[in-house]
Amino acid sequence: MRIDAAVYQRVLGDELRKARKQRGWTRKELNSRLQTEISLQTLATYELGTRQCTIVRFVELCLALEELPHEIMSRVHDRVFAGTPAGRVHVDLRSVVTDTRAELSPLRRWAAGRLAAHSGPEPPVVSLDIAALERLAELCELETVELIGRLRPLSAPAP
Repeated sequence: MRIDAAVYQRVLGDELRKARKQRGWTRKELNSRLQTEISLQTLATYELGTRQCTIVRFVELCLALEELPHEIMSRVHDRVFAGTPAGRVHVDLRSVVTDTRAELSPLRRWAAGRLAAHSGPEPPVVSLDIAALERLAELCELETVELIGRLRPLSAPAP
């Protein structure tokens, strides 16, 4: 299984930002709770996922946020891999074709082509790995994690 570090980092940053906002804190307020001083710009880049933080810094952020590090990491992992084994999302092509959300229009066209080529008695389910999800997300002009979230209602059992 391949891990896309950029996607993982963006989702980690998003989880840190969510935890801060749930407490109603500004970045400045979070920064004042840290054991070591960092710039607000550095904190912003962690939340945006454009800068990696060390594990020690991550734990420090979690403690300041009154969060357990393993719980944040669990949420990150679940979001990145959509709670599926081996980081795959299994999607029923029929569900994709009938979905009416505008942002999934390119995905609908792709699924219609795959569905037209489908033959056999088994359900038309495709297993999408992270690389495929990233490409499809680009087509839909979405972040990969956003696409995974939109695909969850269209998920199917593993083929």
